[in-house]
Amino acid sequence: MQQDALARGVPRDAGALPGVAPRAAETWLRIVQVHDRITRRVDSALHRQHGLSLTGFEALRRIAESPGEQASMGEVADAVGLSRAGVTSTINRLVADGLVLRERAGSDRRLLHARLTPAGRERVREAGHTHDELVAHLLVLLGDDAAVVTDALARVSAATRARP
Repeated sequence: MQQDALARGVPRDAGALPGVAPRAAETWLRIVQVHDRITRRVDSALHRQHGLSLTGFEALRRIAESPGEQASMGEVADAVGLSRAGVTSTINRLVADGLVLRERAGSDRRLLHARLTPAGRERVREAGHTHDELVAHLLVLLGDDAAVVTDALARVSAATRARP
């Protein structure tokens, strides 16, 4: 009876108490929601303003940041989080739009590289401004927590890359 009196007014869900960590399911839901909503907003803006999908932009940016503005299909796939088939489809669209050239690499004729064209360089530069400004605008709500959130997500990302 005395325990009941002490527990009165205390929520059964400890996650509802200030300073108590949220449940894993809630954290996961928030990560998925934020990713989905920001991705849709940025993808829409890039399509509208630059004729690029977010995936196409990310592939272009990774190629632009690579030595000699060229990267293997595997490097682009890994950097952007695409399957081999997904990167092939994305690069095919970029080639068709004149933004990327597909080339055989050096001595290993089986290895394909994507190389930025001058038009691709210009498009990624212009789209980069749109992308970065919109993402910064959306993430400003993190306020002083930005560094903590970024660090925490980096740790989770690194842990998921580790091979057992």
